[in-house]
Amino acid sequence: MNTTPQADPKDRPARLTVGVVGAGRVGPALAAALQLAGHRPVAVSAVSDTSRRRAAQLLPDVPVMPPAEVLQRADLVLLTVPDDALPDLVTGLADTGSVRPGQLLVHTSGRYGARVLDPALRAGALPLALHPAMTFTGTPVDVQRLAGCSFGVTAPEELRLAAEALVIEMGGEPEWIAEENRPLYHAALALGANHLVTLVAQSLELLRAAGVAAPDRMLGPLLGAALDNALRSGDAALTGPVARGDAGTVAAHVTELRRHAPQTVAGYLAMARATADRALAHGLLKPELAEDLLGVLADATDGTDGTDGTEGDAR
Repeated sequence: MNTTPQADPKDRPARLTVGVVGAGRVGPALAAALQLAGHRPVAVSAVSDTSRRRAAQLLPDVPVMPPAEVLQRADLVLLTVPDDALPDLVTGLADTGSVRPGQLLVHTSGRYGARVLDPALRAGALPLALHPAMTFTGTPVDVQRLAGCSFGVTAPEELRLAAEALVIEMGGEPEWIAEENRPLYHAALALGANHLVTLVAQSLELLRAAGVAAPDRMLGPLLGAALDNALRSGDAALTGPVARGDAGTVAAHVTELRRHAPQTVAGYLAMARATADRALAHGLLKPELAEDLLGVLADATDGTDGTDGTEGDAR
């Protein structure tokens, strides 16, 4: 349920022509959501065959053309390119005169705020940073998932209402992020979402190696409950051998991981140390048990647990 106060109609943007520069997983989905709200996608840029197919699926009958021509046609332009490519793209568009005064220029990078659009601002564009806090598949399901999705919003104060209105029209919930806090905001999301995928993938591989026939079915309820408990209770939801101080169990884990999946040891140790610190700080891990546990983690890091301390090749 969207609990964000609805924008006053007079503060909502008029129906706009929409262009997309960069038909990755994000841009076409956002343009499709804007189309559902009454805006009109008119142009998209796409280079690879995959991006062209994605654009055709999510934005049928919308012509594919170079970025400069997308900007010529659209009142609102979504710049949905990789973070590292964004500054040069904005500078190039501004330097070639592609940016029109009064044009809404929206990027979806979590890393950057509105200042990365300064070259376009000087050319008269209206800069908005609207980052959807969601992972995208590049399929129509993404449009549905935007319902209730939080967006990190950064824009000049005079454009704040317009930025928030666009997010609401896409079905999202705007969350204002100060310009200087964008890198921290994005790091927090990457830590929670991107690293989660790596951890889950590693867990699936280890369960398969242990002979579990359906590791996804085994992990689904466990991870769902852990996520729900963490969101509700924070550190109070910590469980497992590290939070309990079971040093022997942790040592056995490290031994098995070194034998079967040495590439996972560094991550296991880093997360175990972080978990131990948080469990100690919140009174979940008893200090008398923490000493042995931290000793095991230190020995494992130093390679004094019967191994040579190296990781990588499993020979």
